[in-house]
Amino acid sequence: MTLPLNLTPSQGSLEAYIASVNSIEPLSAEEERELALRLREHNDLDAARKLVLSHLRFVVYIARGYAGYGLPQADLIQEGNIGLMKAVKRFDPAHGVRLVSFAVHWIRAEIHEFILRNWRIVKVATTKAQRKLFFNLRKAKKRLGWFNQQEVDAVARDLGVSPETVREMEQRLSSQDAAFDMGRDADEEAEALSPAAYLASPEADPANVLEQADWDEHSQQRLGQALETLDARSRDILQQRWLSDDKATLQELAGKYQVSAERIRQLEQNALRKLRNTLVA
Repeated sequence: MTLPLNLTPSQGSLEAYIASVNSIEPLSAEEERELALRLREHNDLDAARKLVLSHLRFVVYIARGYAGYGLPQADLIQEGNIGLMKAVKRFDPAHGVRLVSFAVHWIRAEIHEFILRNWRIVKVATTKAQRKLFFNLRKAKKRLGWFNQQEVDAVARDLGVSPETVREMEQRLSSQDAAFDMGRDADEEAEALSPAAYLASPEADPANVLEQADWDEHSQQRLGQALETLDARSRDILQQRWLSDDKATLQELAGKYQVSAERIRQLEQNALRKLRNTLVA
């Protein structure tokens, strides 16, 4: 649903935005019902605009409850506004409830999703049980600190999840994001504890990559030269048995050269021995 109004408060004008939305008069139940019917039955965007505008103060109120997550208030309000617009689009006044009661779920859902995406570099809640725990467990930890086993069992029972899931989420909430590389100003001890110190990949080092490429090219050249020292039949047997994607069997080569499979095996072993001696020479 596209509305002709600005619902994206910037950080610099947040106070002015809040003052502006608080100055909008709330709708009566009858006015709200009339606007909702106009939107639902006639797709009246002006009615949708009035419904959204009259509830922006409610989004601000909800967003303030998530101030402790360290995310910009303007972003939380913006995400809540998206939830409000989704609620307005789906609102049916025939159910006999006010829009504010219906919209709270959509507003909180958008804010929750935004927090889960942005609270940490690494996403802390991926499963349904973890997402349920994230917000409830964080509130409980502020009050109780680290849980004992009885508190873990109580939280698991109240939220319908396993105690193991509670413990895992408690550890995730207590961890901190770490920079991959501590930078030039870090001391040796801090640098040794950074992920860059123990997650280094030698395969990604440009010098190692170039060295490996040169070695592979050199090995291919030496193998080609060593194969040229063999007779045509032995070279063909090795190519068919070892260097081809569709490798031939001993029986197939025996039929090709009109000899026994054992003779092909002997020729193969002799060719491999000559090849090995040439490569190590």
